[in-house]
Amino acid sequence: MFSKIVQCSLLLFLVGALMSYDMPKGWIAGGTNPNQYEMGIDEGAGQNGKNAATIRSIREEAFGYGLLEQRFSSDNYKGKRLKLTGYLKTKKVSKWAGLVMKVLSKTINPVTGKEQRKVITYDNMYTRFVNGTTAYTKYEIVLDVPDSSSDIEYGARLTGAGQIWFDQLSFEVVGKDVPLTTSELKEPTNTDFDK
Repeated sequence: MFSKIVQCSLLLFLVGALMSYDMPKGWIAGGTNPNQYEMGIDEGAGQNGKNAATIRSIREEAFGYGLLEQRFSSDNYKGKRLKLTGYLKTKKVSKWAGLVMKVLSKTINPVTGKEQRKVITYDNMYTRFVNGTTAYTKYEIVLDVPDSSSDIEYGARLTGAGQIWFDQLSFEVVGKDVPLTTSELKEPTNTDFDK
């Protein structure tokens, strides 16, 4: 009996080791419940047989979300409109997934006196999210980068169960004629709650 328990434990350990992913250099795993997700490089899973990044729920009913992201200085993009383009593929996503980009500024916390980051503008594709099972599809996020910004964070997010892959991420400065993808309203609207 004891040897069967040891064999089963060893088998579960090996399966877990084979299913885990290496974290890409320069990337950070985060989210509200990152311990419910495996994140990293899925070798050969990209569109052209190259590597892709992936986020996969460990449990069938994952709560919160997993986020794989990277942060860089906004110095080269201040005062410009920036477009993030990437390809996203999903498998059995129970809630939603999307690319993420946010522009941050550094501030000083008046209570602690410590430096902190504040989100200036943000888009996680919530208003046009992806779920279920889909092939690689191109998505874009377009945000303004104010002069007051300090950093830009980007990546992908999986909310709930399932798995996503993303690859071929690129950035391009675009003209002000390219519409922003945020759902921020410029003026109050539907204040009488019409359908």
